[in-house]
Amino acid sequence: MKGLADAALLAAVAMGSVLGASALVQARWPRRSPAAAILLWQALGLAGGLAAVGTLVGIGLPRSNIGVMRSVLHLGVLFRVGTWFRAGNLASAAYGTSSPLSGLLAAFRLTCLAAGLALLASLCWVLIAASAAALQARRRQRALLALLAHGDPKVPGALVVDYPSAAAYCLPGRRSGIVVVSVGTLELLGRGELAAVLAHEHAHLRERHDLVLLPFTALRRAFPRSGMCLEAHRAVALLVEMLADDRAVRARTARELVSALARFGMAGPCPTPAGALPAAEGEMAARVARLLHPVRPLPAAAVAAICLAAALLVATPVALLVV
Repeated sequence: MKGLADAALLAAVAMGSVLGASALVQARWPRRSPAAAILLWQALGLAGGLAAVGTLVGIGLPRSNIGVMRSVLHLGVLFRVGTWFRAGNLASAAYGTSSPLSGLLAAFRLTCLAAGLALLASLCWVLIAASAAALQARRRQRALLALLAHGDPKVPGALVVDYPSAAAYCLPGRRSGIVVVSVGTLELLGRGELAAVLAHEHAHLRERHDLVLLPFTALRRAFPRSGMCLEAHRAVALLVEMLADDRAVRARTARELVSALARFGMAGPCPTPAGALPAAEGEMAARVARLLHPVRPLPAAAVAAICLAAALLVATPVALLVV
């Protein structure tokens, strides 16, 4: 009964992904190598989603010696339009049974199949909806910047808005992004501090950190009451900020970036318009502590092991679903 066996393995992968995410939230090593930790977070999310869908679909499939996805396609061919609306023929056509008790079991399995396909559709939909919302917000923000922002020789390549409070953010784009700072930021920061902030924001744009955060933002919006989705979003957002910090201190000193962060912290919360890359919630103290007391990155062997684990984690549900 390959379908149920695959479903059991996929259920184990799904549970393992949840437990792994819970452990990763509490772990300290991600701050040593944010890029490797982000990769593992992505693998846990993708593997967990695929495994959850595959578990439900695998339970709902009839006995078969072929993989889950091929069984779904076979079932789609088997259930011709007329068969779908003949309840009496449904169980016998799909599961080879017509007895009342077996019919109830077939109905349960068919419900699991429908739930799995619905879960897959909903996950795809929230990702598409989040992407569309982000693109629309960025278009509006670019239109406003075209009217309100201007260049300044103090910040070449960036736009300045006449806003009295300190604010600095980046607006990602498919071809080129925009770094925006406020007049309040120019008045607050010194030259070196401003250069460090710009290097940080340019790192976000160059490495497309908005795409890294997008799936986690979509899950957070889709399941607002899920503590795990909230913690995952916070953890990845903080790692993205730390990764941009690491890139910034390659061009500027850590002291300049720390001083800029401290000044931003004393000036109050930095407003981030819709469509811009948001800062991690409550991350300022952790970032400053990490910059003031730098930790040694993970050894290359440990990073390679994490990358291999991430690859295997994703490959397992894919193999069970396809083969």
